[in-house]
Amino acid sequence: MKLWPGVITEKVLESKEFYCRVFDARVIYEGEDGWFVLLQIGDSELGFMKPGLEYQASVFRSAFPGQGVWLAVEVDDVGTEHQRIQALNVPLAVELRDEPWGDRHFAVTDPNGVSVDVVQRR
Repeated sequence: MKLWPGVITEKVLESKEFYCRVFDARVIYEGEDGWFVLLQIGDSELGFMKPGLEYQASVFRSAFPGQGVWLAVEVDDVGTEHQRIQALNVPLAVELRDEPWGDRHFAVTDPNGVSVDVVQRR
């Protein structure tokens, strides 16, 4: 079994550019006219699709409202990733910090309002 999330958004192109630039995502599939893109980040996949597509089932038509979802990207060295992402001038939503349960992490926000937690588990 494999889980890969998808976001329904008007910002398919912006999302593709963000994840490719910030997380070195690779495009697996891109639909004609930019209606859909499937990205690979490490061993994981992440999709973005335009809303309101009549040929999609109704549950796949409404756009994500921009709140209440986060993604976690687990890395081996969060300090190095923090420096790399800061060098890209990506604004941080959460500064680099250590948590009482042992995680060390920081977060950025993608073009859709999704919080992306860059975390090193300890």
